[in-house]
Amino acid sequence: MKSDNVKSGSQRAPHRSLFNALGYVEEELDRPLIGVVNSYNEIVPGHMNLDKITEAVKKGVYLAGGTPIEIPAIAVCDGIAMNHTGMKYSLVTRELIADSTEAVATAHQFDGLVMVPNCDKNVPGLLMAAARIDVPTIFVSGGPMLAGRKVDGQQTCLSSLFEAVGEFNAGKISEDKLKELEQKACPTCGSCSGMYTANSMNCLTEALGMGLKGNGTIPAVYSERIRLAKKAGIQIMDLVKRDIRPSQIMCEDAFMNALTIDMALGCSTNSMLHLPAIAYEAGVELDLEIANEISKKTPNLCHLAPAGDTYMEDLNDAGGVYAVMNELDKLNLLKTDLMTATGKTIKENIEGCVNLDHNIIRPVENPYSNYGGIAVLKGNLAPDGSVVKQSAVAKEMMVHSGPARVFESEDTAIEAIRAGKIGKGDVVVIRYEGPKGGPGMREMLSPTSEIAGMGLDKDVALITDGRFSGATRGASIGHVSPEAALGGPIAFVNEGDIIDIDIYNHSMNVRITDEEMEARKVGWQPKEPEIKKGYLVRYASLVTSAAKGAVLKPKK
Repeated sequence: MKSDNVKSGSQRAPHRSLFNALGYVEEELDRPLIGVVNSYNEIVPGHMNLDKITEAVKKGVYLAGGTPIEIPAIAVCDGIAMNHTGMKYSLVTRELIADSTEAVATAHQFDGLVMVPNCDKNVPGLLMAAARIDVPTIFVSGGPMLAGRKVDGQQTCLSSLFEAVGEFNAGKISEDKLKELEQKACPTCGSCSGMYTANSMNCLTEALGMGLKGNGTIPAVYSERIRLAKKAGIQIMDLVKRDIRPSQIMCEDAFMNALTIDMALGCSTNSMLHLPAIAYEAGVELDLEIANEISKKTPNLCHLAPAGDTYMEDLNDAGGVYAVMNELDKLNLLKTDLMTATGKTIKENIEGCVNLDHNIIRPVENPYSNYGGIAVLKGNLAPDGSVVKQSAVAKEMMVHSGPARVFESEDTAIEAIRAGKIGKGDVVVIRYEGPKGGPGMREMLSPTSEIAGMGLDKDVALITDGRFSGATRGASIGHVSPEAALGGPIAFVNEGDIIDIDIYNHSMNVRITDEEMEARKVGWQPKEPEIKKGYLVRYASLVTSAAKGAVLKPKK
């Protein structure tokens, strides 16, 4: 056992004395030591139930003959961090989570790991750590929140509330109505109830083969989630016994499967940051160019919020991620001979997992569209690419041209939107919000939601070198690369420049000549970053482009 390095032989007597201090008995130390990485805290709604999930995992580990040892991981609630300085500290926690988990797990020589995350950065951060550490690992997340219910019985969610703020600012609803919606939007613990980033990544744990059936969709408040956690605790012991490691599961074909399932589900654009980052740690090169190739042949089968009016609990009832995979397998779009953390192949996993509701999961014969949910756009405004959730874009905005309204930060853009200074046809350009320029690549749900709430989502496009929330809908194009802070073309767009967007043909250009673009670069200096000390300064010095997953690489 790997843990023999810290517990076996006469040379490890000092180590065992410290286990004695922790209260462990000899019988426990004779078993494999399983690290249970618990992301529980009292500030993230998606994490407030993880103490119960972790206890269930530990029971499963004990039942199967292992010794569970709980260790912590941090988490940030993107909703609470939204639209202020705090959001600069969201994406950057992904690397902190990966680094700290790598450090603790390696220092203590665990034989296996059970990761217990739930929200936006914990799932990819712990997947990155799993790839680095490469001991048998399985994921069991906290589960999605149930959708809210308005007084009239209609379902609602957090993104609807952000849009309601826009309606309120536009004078469309009263303060009392806004307060009513505030009380209804988030009724339970769990990751927010639509196909936002957290739920996208939890679904992709199943797609990658790192989670059990239902990990992405079983609601947080269901007892089935507790049973799933016990099963994960039991299953890690089988993985340890058979030495099935992440490097054997998260292979190149697994990432191709994940991208395919991403397209079918209509996942968050943030998956285009996280999948390349996880792949990088797994030693797989994942070029976003391939996203459009996969999208061309992958039908979009789900329109969960914000793209539609169905929610994670509905997807779960319809058969979940495995049912979607079964639909895709009809077109031979998946590699199904790959090993997974279930100890079985994908083919074995999805056998008999049929689509139970064709209104929630469209059959491949009747998709929402014949192409996937995400598109990568290129052109003279984004030579290295940009990302849009095309499944959540109104048909009217799939092709759009309009004058640039240029803002040097999210904050100044919000001020203009709330002041009624954005009109039909405009293209809002928000720059210096990229990984390096932010620093931290803020997620911007407020500007997109307020524009939608004002009824302009079919008339106004947004472009940024930052990123958008998984709850964003409309022609919201993020991850523009290279970013402004690196001298990317977005830094040289002027107020009034005409921008042409063609999502169908994956292009985005500003109507100026190459000569004019070069002339604008003369004497350019990047905007001075607002944050000048602490972790974000170190992060900005090491972070790579969003096109590469915004991973950290040491300077050469």
